[in-house]
Amino acid sequence: MDVLPQELRELIESGPLAHLSTVSPDGSPQVTVIWVGLDGDQLVSGHLSRNQKLRNIERDPRVVLSLEAPRDPSVFLNEHAVLRAHAAIEPSDEAWDLLNRLTKVYMRPAQEFPAPRTPGYIIRYTVERIGGVGPWTRQS
Repeated sequence: MDVLPQELRELIESGPLAHLSTVSPDGSPQVTVIWVGLDGDQLVSGHLSRNQKLRNIERDPRVVLSLEAPRDPSVFLNEHAVLRAHAAIEPSDEAWDLLNRLTKVYMRPAQEFPAPRTPGYIIRYTVERIGGVGPWTRQS
């Protein structure tokens, strides 16, 4: 997908937790809650260790991310986005900087990321298909 719809960009920038689904070696799903941000038209996440989700992505880069919009109790089915994507892992000295930038969205603007500055990994998600419920589905 070349350009993410503006409504989806706004949802991502508002700081919803993202559910990242990867495939484990035995074929079973593995789901992790992560912070995500934008870098151009790619979603990005920062990680300081090479944990299971990274090992799963190294083996199979197909992932699904789901994000829920703020709850609206007046609707039957709340807006949400389900993004099929291709994930690429980059070892990076800037992973902590990304996590620190996201800390200001997910926690509070004056907060610093509460882990030592170390090299890590940045995952870039290239969205291939947008689903869910919301204005972003009308444009995909």
